[in-house]
Parts: sequence; structure tokens; C-alpha cells
Amino acid sequence: MKTILGAAIGNCVHIAGIYHFLKIAESEGYQTTLIGTAVPIKQLCELIKKEKPSIVAISYRLTPEVASALFKDLQLELKKNNFSNQRLIFGGTPSVAKIAEESGLFEKVFNGNESIDQIKAYLTGGSDIITEKSFSNDLIGRINQKYPYPLLRHHFGRPTLDETLKGITAIAGSGVLDVISIGPDQNAQEHFFHPELMDHTQDGAGGVPLRKFEDLQAIYSNSRCGNYPLLRCYAGTQDLLHWAQMSVDTIHNAWGAIPLCWYSELDNRSTRTLEEAISENQQVIKWYAEQGIPVEVNESHQWSLRDAHDSLAVVMAFLAAYNAKKLGVRNYISQFMMNTPPGTSPEMDIAKMLAKKELIEELEDKNFTMYREVRAGLAHFSSNPMVAKGQLASSALIGLALKPHIYHVVGFSEGDHASLPEELIESCEIVHGVFRNCLHGMPDFTNSKTIVKRKIALIYEARILLKVLKDFGKEMSSDPWSDPKVLSLAIRNGILDTPHFQGNQNLYGQVRTRIIHGACYAINEKNGSPMDEDERTSRILMNIQSVVKQNI
Repeated sequence: MKTILGAAIGNCVHIAGIYHFLKIAESEGYQTTLIGTAVPIKQLCELIKKEKPSIVAISYRLTPEVASALFKDLQLELKKNNFSNQRLIFGGTPSVAKIAEESGLFEKVFNGNESIDQIKAYLTGGSDIITEKSFSNDLIGRINQKYPYPLLRHHFGRPTLDETLKGITAIAGSGVLDVISIGPDQNAQEHFFHPELMDHTQDGAGGVPLRKFEDLQAIYSNSRCGNYPLLRCYAGTQDLLHWAQMSVDTIHNAWGAIPLCWYSELDNRSTRTLEEAISENQQVIKWYAEQGIPVEVNESHQWSLRDAHDSLAVVMAFLAAYNAKKLGVRNYISQFMMNTPPGTSPEMDIAKMLAKKELIEELEDKNFTMYREVRAGLAHFSSNPMVAKGQLASSALIGLALKPHIYHVVGFSEGDHASLPEELIESCEIVHGVFRNCLHGMPDFTNSKTIVKRKIALIYEARILLKVLKDFGKEMSSDPWSDPKVLSLAIRNGILDTPHFQGNQNLYGQVRTRIIHGACYAINEKNGSPMDEDERTSRILMNIQSVVKQNI
């Protein structure tokens, strides 16, 4: 058994750093013992003699001059006890770490600026030198290497290919994130395979102007440095299957992110009808599943971005996972976008996400596993960078309540402009700071009575809506929850509806929603009071029956 004995020596009472180091060591299979603070040198050596640890981890975060004297005392005491072969490591501030290195006592000195990858590389191999072999080259493998520390993901795409390539090299070299999501411009997303349809006055709008396979291959090549991040790419809004095949062939797409209903007439990001879009999206999800590649169905937050009430967002999260499982996906990435709609409170956010999580977990079995990806909502961020940095940190802290496998960092600059490489790196470092301080030992927000009450209510409401949807489609399909025709008719007739559909002649758009005490409810338009799913769907079904009778 590999063992580590840890202590803050001398008069140092600061043990947060060594405590977190030992937690990381435990995740790598070490048995650890933290002696405590202000441990005298003689006591430390007595414990070394008694415990016979594989490694002794020492911390000191005060004055360098005092540390120098302590290291001399330690050297004498070790020699007196014949501990010349004892492995020693040190962690402290950069100024004290410099003294520790000069002492020659320690096989490894940490100054607090090391990445989680460097720490784990040392613990697993005795060296913090990172090579491409240090990292798994697939998503699930990399999650398993780091969890419970989440993988960090950030999107990136500048208005020119050259600027993007330089940025990719800088970002990968920094080692601050594990997944770079390439953001193509809208011309590429919609017309990559039909360049004759592009409006070149819009080149670079919304991302990097990818125009040929070689552009993606160059991006991948430039990312092979630093911590060798995984890459993924937006799905495209037309020709989704061709986009999927190309992204796997060029950048080894870490996972597919495909909507269920969107990139259609719902959002006008393509010319596909709703039923056509659902059918094609399902085909692409199935293709990824057949390749053994994880899939994210980025559906639920699309509804919340359009002010859908919370119970509907929970239903769409479940339906996205349900369709993924039916289409053969084994490793499912469930995205939980916080702060959406704007005005959602942290308590109600956590409750909504827990409701989604618990419903999806009902689908899990030996062939279907959910991995949680948490992110902040873009509309949440102020255009004032200092305010946005605070929002970035607070949303990362709240997101830890979901125990994410992946944390999707939204850069602090995004409320004003797409992140530059240096802004992206700084945003990731802010999130790393939150995780280092708060990943271990945080109070469990999920036990809050307010959160639990709201979660239970949302699950109850979601089950009502799911039953209504199944009953609505049972005469049309043996599986209404995955049938494109049933789903499209449910949207057109208002069973699945948002206020933003108002004015679209092909949709319903009659539901009205409001943030009340931090949660988003469907409301009775006459009196403004919350309306439960029994009442809301009963009204919808009466309208449908009325239309049917008029057409008979």
C-alpha cells in the first residue's frame, strides 16, 4: 500500500494546501494521514519511525528565513534517525519553495502553481513531466483520470483561421483546460458542404471561418502540445451527419453534441422543418452511438433560453436522454446550463438540475451511463469584466453541487465579446481557483429543504407532462417520446411550448412564463398566478379537441 504522511511543520497553521494535495493522492490510490498543523520536527520524525510512510509531505507557508532554519533542523533529525532514504516532498509559497529546493532535502517541491495534471503525473509516475502519453485520448478515459476534479471545457474560434491556430497553440500550451470546443462561423455551420450558398460578407461572424477539411486538421495539429487537450466541434446546423463524420476524421471529435428538435424552423438556424430536423438529428445521434462515441443531446437549455417554464425544461432533459438511449448511446453527456432563464436563483437552479438528474438516472443501466456537464448561462454575464469574473467564480461554485464530470467554462469576456486566448486562459484559471478551494469539504447544498421541496415538485410536474405527451401520441406511435411526428405535433399544438414561439405561424407560442421567487413558472395570464401542468395541459388538450371537431 502506498502511503503519505502529511504535516505543516514549525509554527505554520496553514494546511489547506496539503489537505487538498492528500485528497488528490487518495484519488490516485494512496492511503494518507494528515498529522495537523505546527508539528515539531522531533514529533514528525517519531511518527515517520512509527508509520513508515512511502512519502512524507511537508508544508510551510510562512517566512522563508524561518523555513531555512527548520529545514536545517529537519536534516539533522533525519540523519540522527537514519532516515537517509526517506522520500520527502514539499509544498508552500513560491518564496519558501525556492528555499526548499536549495536545501536538497526534497525529491519534489510544489510552489502552488502546478496544474492538477502535473500533481497527478508526479503521484502516478514520480515525475511531473507531461507527455501526450500522460493523458487518455478519449473523453471517458480522461474523466476517469481526473474525477472528482472536473474536466474543463471552453469554446474557441476567432474571426480568422490564422488567429485561431495561434490561439489554439497558446491555449493548449497553457494546460488550463482539457477540451477545446471549436466554434465555426455561421457560414461554415450552415453551408460548409455548399460553399456556393455562403454570404462572404459574413465570414468570421460567430466563429472561425472553416472552409475545408485541412483547416480542421491544422487546428488539431496545433493543439498537440501542453496537456494535449481533447477537441470537439459544433455540430453544424445543416448536413449534420457529414459534419459528424468530418469532425471525427479530422479532430477526433471527443463527443457529439446534437439537439433533438433544434437547428430547424424552431430557431431558424436551418431550413429544416421540425419533423425533418428531429429525424435527421436522431440519425446523427445513432451514427455517433455506432462509432462508440459519447453523445450530448443539447436540448433542454435551448428551451430555457427561450423562457420555457422549469417543468418543461426538466421534461426535455429527460426526453433528450431517453432518445439517446433508444438510439444506442452508451456514454451520455448531460449538459446542465445554470442561470437560465436570467433571474433564476441558485437554489431554484440546483433544484431544477437535480430534478433533471434524477429523472435521467432512472434510465441508467449497464448499457447507459450519464456524465454530468455543468456550465453558466451566457446571458448571465455582465459586460463589465470585473463583475463578470465574480459571476464566473460564483457560478462555478454553485455548479459543484451537481458534482460535474465536465465543467464548461464560459469566459468572463463573453458578455461583451468572444474570448481572446489570454482571456480564455484567465477564465479557466479562475475556475481552477474555485475548484482548488471548494472541491473538497463544501457543504452539501442539495440537502436544503427549499431545494428538495422544489425538486420533488418539478419531478411530479414533469411526470404529468410526460404522461400527457404519451397519451397524446399513443394512437400515432408505439413510442411517442421518440417519434418525430408526435414530438413535432406536440410542439405545434402547445403541449411543448415557450413564449418565444409567439408570432411564428407554424408554432403555438401561447404559454406565458414568469420568474417567481427565483423559479420559472407557467402562469395564468389573467391573474399572473403559477399554473401547474394539470391545468396547463388540460387547456391545451381542450383546444386540440376543439380544432379536431371543427375539422370533422
